[in-house]
Formats: sequence, structure tokens, C-alpha cells
Amino acid sequence: MKKILVYSISSILIIVVGGYLYLTLTPQASPLDTSSFVENGKDITITYSRPYKKDRLIFGEESDGALVPYNQYWRTGANRHTIIKTSSDLNLNDNILAAGEYSLYTTPGLNSWEVAINSDNGFFGIYQPDASDDIFTFNVPVTSLDESIEQLTIDFVTDSIGSSIRLRWDLSQVLMPFK
Repeated sequence: MKKILVYSISSILIIVVGGYLYLTLTPQASPLDTSSFVENGKDITITYSRPYKKDRLIFGEESDGALVPYNQYWRTGANRHTIIKTSSDLNLNDNILAAGEYSLYTTPGLNSWEVAINSDNGFFGIYQPDASDDIFTFNVPVTSLDESIEQLTIDFVTDSIGSSIRLRWDLSQVLMPFK
């Protein structure tokens, strides 16, 4: 009886330690990243998983095998959904987002993307959150890049027009202006 107990505990310990080592030492296919913006009284962070292109068609028609088909919900990253957190109210594309933590998801299109800010931030990214929890949605134009971006990148840019959340991947870029 003692042997069975010792073998069982040893087996469980080996599985737990092995799993921990696998998760911590194996590079993630879509590593987690955070982009931050701290300026003009704004403190914004976006946490998302960064998939790679890997010679795939990223945005396009489903019939062409696009990884992210046009006009379909996308969690805007991989693994878990994308989180936007702001410490103060934010005017995002002429919509007021109260200070807090939200999920950000998109519906890419050929010429524009629909961006949704959703109050439900406790779900795993593969499921579309309930649209009734959308704080607001808005459309932004998509522009083509001259060079392909291998890994999904969300960051912040400031120019003469103002500040924007910038999303780039493959040959596509969208800007989400904020104040």
C-alpha cells in the first residue's frame, strides 16, 4: 500500500514539475506582450498575444484560407483576448471609455475594420463575447503597408494629428485615435 502511495505521489510530482518546465522553457508560439502609453495625463496598457505570420495568408477571404477572414469576429491576437486598461477616461474615436479594464476585439474588412470595446474581460479569447456587453463599436480605415510585419504588433503612435493605438500585421495597419 505504501509503495502505491509513494509511486502515485512521485508520478504526480513528475507530471507537475515536467509540465511547469515545459511551459516555462518552451518558447510560446504567440508570446504575451504589453504596450504602454503614458503621456498627457493618460496611462493606457494593452496586453495581447502576438502570433506570427509564418508564410500564411493573414487577412482575406475565408475561401482563400485566410487565418483571419474578413467580416468575422477576431479576438485581435492569439490565445487570450486582448485587454485594454486605462487609468482615466479616454476619448477613443469620439467615444468616451471610462477608466477601467476592457476587452478589445475587431472584425477586419477589406477597407475598414469594426473595433469593439467590451465590458466582459474574463473570457478566454476563442469565444466571442456577448455583443450586449459592448460599450461601443466604431469603424476605422485599414491601410496597406509596403513591407510585411511578421508578428502582430499593437503599439502607440503620436503625430501632428494626435495619438492613436496602432495595430499592424502582415501588410495591414489600422489606427484607433484617442484623446
